[in-house]
Amino acid sequence: MKITLLTLCLFPLLAFTQLHAAEEPLRIIAFGAHPDDAEFQIGGTATKWAKAGHKVKLVSVTNGDIGHWNMAGGPLAIRRTKEVKEAAKRMGIEVEVLDIHDGELVPSLENRKKIIRLIREWNADMVFSHRPWDYHPDHRYTGVLVQDAAFMVAVPYICPDTKPLDKNPCFFYYPDRFEKPYPFTPDIAVSIDDVFDQKVDAIDALESQVYEGGALGHKDTLLQRRAHDPVKRKEILKASWSARNGRIADRFRDELKEWYGDKKGAEVKHAEAFEICEYGKQPTKAELKKLFPFFD
Repeated sequence: MKITLLTLCLFPLLAFTQLHAAEEPLRIIAFGAHPDDAEFQIGGTATKWAKAGHKVKLVSVTNGDIGHWNMAGGPLAIRRTKEVKEAAKRMGIEVEVLDIHDGELVPSLENRKKIIRLIREWNADMVFSHRPWDYHPDHRYTGVLVQDAAFMVAVPYICPDTKPLDKNPCFFYYPDRFEKPYPFTPDIAVSIDDVFDQKVDAIDALESQVYEGGALGHKDTLLQRRAHDPVKRKEILKASWSARNGRIADRFRDELKEWYGDKKGAEVKHAEAFEICEYGKQPTKAELKKLFPFFD
């Protein structure tokens, strides 16, 4: 090839294009027990990944069919599925709701195989779930099922109808406040300040839960009284979630400073945090920066 000035000028551009063409988008799958749990726990970080071109899927392990004080059964399951589909559209991600009754999830072999297949079919680099120690049995058993899928997703002769993964993904837990047998210990904290409004907009789609109160609501809640005023109710919702994700930022301020530096970490207003599960791949800090490419 004849080397010209134009060719020399193009070399850096060609190298950059080849580098980025070779980089595959990250693939993230996050499990929640009900149609709202994953959206609440990881909605901001999911939005950040999606905006950066990565592939995110949220899975509700039950259909949420008893999660309302004034309706239940098939109509509620259909309603909540529509809600999370709209929330996913607003976040730019994918979603799936499994047809398992709310409040009846058990850590059976059949359900373990469902989780294994979902992780494999998504070809996941990262998997998220509740910890197996939580107030709600569906939360606990979601954590158990996802834990039990770790390692098995790479074993070829279980669920041979789906291709095993080449490697065990990184598994992560959402935060909670339960202390026994041991408390949540964050390995990474992520600022969601830049996508906070988009997270609130996605949660706004979950009307049966955030405006009507879900399973323990009633007709006299503040948000229920504002249910027909979309502007007022969203203002209340935003303030509520600012406080909630603000508490996470304050609780894990040291971790935010570790990842963003003292100055930027101190300025974060809204955050999400995650703990590495011991049963998946154990990423180094350098690997975590590639999995969560938000810090540099």
